[in-house]
Amino acid sequence: MSTTDSKPRWARLLYITALVIAGEMVFSLPFHTARFFRPTLLDVFGFSNTQLGDLFAVYGITAMLSYFPGGPLADRFSARSLIAASLVATACGGLYMATIPGAAQMAVLYGFWGITSIFLLWGALIRATREWGGQSAQGTAFGILDAGRGLVAALVAALAVVILAGYLPDDATLATDAARRAGLQAVILLYSAATLAAGLLAWFVIPPPAANNTVWKSPLAGVGLVLRRPVIWAQAGVIVCAYCCYKGLDNYSLYAVQVLGMDEIESARLASYGAYVRPVAALTAGLVADRFDATRALGILFVMLTVVYLLLSFLMPGIDGTAVIYANLVISFFAVFALRGIYFALLEETATPRHITGAAVGVISFIGFTPEIFFASIAGRILDATPGAGGHHDYFRFLAMIAALGVAVILWLLWLKRKNLSAESLNSA
Repeated sequence: MSTTDSKPRWARLLYITALVIAGEMVFSLPFHTARFFRPTLLDVFGFSNTQLGDLFAVYGITAMLSYFPGGPLADRFSARSLIAASLVATACGGLYMATIPGAAQMAVLYGFWGITSIFLLWGALIRATREWGGQSAQGTAFGILDAGRGLVAALVAALAVVILAGYLPDDATLATDAARRAGLQAVILLYSAATLAAGLLAWFVIPPPAANNTVWKSPLAGVGLVLRRPVIWAQAGVIVCAYCCYKGLDNYSLYAVQVLGMDEIESARLASYGAYVRPVAALTAGLVADRFDATRALGILFVMLTVVYLLLSFLMPGIDGTAVIYANLVISFFAVFALRGIYFALLEETATPRHITGAAVGVISFIGFTPEIFFASIAGRILDATPGAGGHHDYFRFLAMIAALGVAVILWLLWLKRKNLSAESLNSA
């Protein structure tokens, strides 16, 4: 039984709510501003897709270096302190972003965010969520986490779109540079304030650790055991592919402008509407994973994405094509968010010992989230190499190959699980 199961229902609800808000707002400044407002951000900062992709690569490098020590750190220190400190530090970075610094300064800022959002928060968030879910509701716990994060993202993005629209004329194509700059600054300040508020909520709602959780142990305890488990490597491979598909959503607002013919406000709305799919997808996937099998559910989702991306790689808007494009965009939103909702449920399904959860999360994340380093840079170069629809079609072919690789990794994980079950049967015979 989870240590949180004995808490009153209202306390458990507040606990998971604080985790949900913290888990989304910590990534809002580095990612939401670019995901929902990419055309405006590129224009105000004067960046190309390649330059913005390189900023994400800087984030990815510091994040990758932070996953490995940050996971074991979560086995040692309280989630309350780590999460609150992470959010406050990230919000401070947002205040600097609002000054619209140059490319070099933005690279330093994104590197800073890689540390504040990952080293301090990520392992603590996953460990706390796993403990909240207990032994029988891991899919539900992680489904609620990602579903709630999606709802938070959608609500804050909707407010941010309203704020940006207030600074631009009805015809956004007629907006002045000064209006775009002021509008984007207001959006950045909104996300900064929301991130700071999430940190305060985490401090007051997440309980401090019990006295018996403060006994010293080495932060690297369990890492060796984790590294010797092939299922950990397979789970990391699943996350590599799933996270690439998730990063693929970052260019949907640009696709809406350059291929579907929307203006920057309409494209921001499209991206924010997609976020509303996330709660439904993640919670549905979590319930299915608890009822059936998370590994097979992940495999089905990768197959869906492979087909969808292949279709988007040649479809063009028109009398017949536009409706099909929108349908496939919605399906891709659903499948990607469903993947995110359950891939950490594999920790319980692969029998990872609870006392090394932080270490396992650190190793898995260190490998699994490497797309933070390479994906945006590759995507930016693909889009810039063939401007317009051709670049986006090449981009979707790239995503289709990644989704197909995800299917292959799932088949490997299923083989490892069967192998482990056979070994356990022989040992018990």
